[in-house]
Amino acid sequence: MDEGRDDGIDGVNSVDGVDGGAGPIGVSSEVGRLQAVILHRPGQELQRLTPDNKDELLFDELLWLEHAQVEHDAFAGLLRDDGVEVLYVEELLAEVLADADVAEQVVLDHVTDDTTGPVAVAGVREHLLGLGPVDLAAALYAGVAVDDVEVAPGLVSSTAVPGAMLFNPLPNAVFMRDSSAWINGGVALSPMSRTVRRRETALVRTVVDGHPRFDGASVWFGHRRTDHLQATFEGGDILVVGERGLAIGMSERTTASGIEALAVHLFRDDVVDRILVVDLPKVRAAMHLDTIVTQVDVDAFITYPAMTRDVRCHQLTPHDGGIRVTEASSMIRGLEWAAGVGHIRAIEPDLGSTRAAREQWNDANNTLALEPGRVVAYERNVATNTILADAGIQVLTIPSFELPRGRGGPRCMSCPVARAPLPT
Repeated sequence: MDEGRDDGIDGVNSVDGVDGGAGPIGVSSEVGRLQAVILHRPGQELQRLTPDNKDELLFDELLWLEHAQVEHDAFAGLLRDDGVEVLYVEELLAEVLADADVAEQVVLDHVTDDTTGPVAVAGVREHLLGLGPVDLAAALYAGVAVDDVEVAPGLVSSTAVPGAMLFNPLPNAVFMRDSSAWINGGVALSPMSRTVRRRETALVRTVVDGHPRFDGASVWFGHRRTDHLQATFEGGDILVVGERGLAIGMSERTTASGIEALAVHLFRDDVVDRILVVDLPKVRAAMHLDTIVTQVDVDAFITYPAMTRDVRCHQLTPHDGGIRVTEASSMIRGLEWAAGVGHIRAIEPDLGSTRAAREQWNDANNTLALEPGRVVAYERNVATNTILADAGIQVLTIPSFELPRGRGGPRCMSCPVARAPLPT
């Protein structure tokens, strides 16, 4: 167990805050009192990043794992100190994998001819199935290197350099927000845009389907494997701005067809009846909606005006089993409509262009609300945090030397599964 973490597991029945039964489930806003959240503590998968594979695995830089863990532990500690139930996805997964039949099926699903090559697949499967549930869960995130396992000689293993991966790691899993989005009493499992991230969703699906903590939760979208879909969406693009309303970014990762597919499902199941679609610039700096807009109070959003001022927005409503699409006059008016409030405040950092771009790149707008008017942010974004404080928002900060190198902030790293309803 890594030093500094105070809730590690020795077996498979010690998930923090879980007694084997269901707890509160339901997210009807972005800012209701946070009750329970899923995190993934950075693990060996980050040590699998190299200068040669980092671009393929969607990273700009190589992170220092031990310091990333210290910062992530500080984040989890802040949440616990605030009374939030912290659930680690790898621990939930280990509990599910304690069932040998489930473990075998998961390994068969994840380790295929396509992932390892047909010659190595049997050896990799045998290696993984020889692990206990805790180590198996860790390996499903960390991947399997050619040095880790003996496999039959084939082209893949013969041409692999030392340290090369036979079974790819999931270093982006630290950003738990993307693989699912909890909306009211259920979850939408994301058909991820990038192939290297799609196993993240499959692992979350295993947890939702098999762990008693989520008994009674509906699956609004994602019952099936989505490896071959071109209609994609990711949780970082989904904001639950009101009990009956969402805002969804149409970004480089979330397509119009993906949003339409999700909207039809949600309207059919009467989960929401208003969806604002924000047509984002298709650039890495605006990877998801929550990199430039997050909700910080019932009536307040922090926005990055350089990218939000002139965006085109569409309002979706249910119509004859499908959807009706109308134009929104502006993003702010559209957010008011989706949230069902008469007026919202747009907190827009009035920073010099260099300072604004630097802080936005380091996820200054990617805040996580603990309750209305109280958010978690990276400490390094001093100017933006000051602007939030001046607007009446209480900002709790976490260390941020290593984690921002992955291009994700407190909201990206957390997947709320339960928030208290807002007062009516």
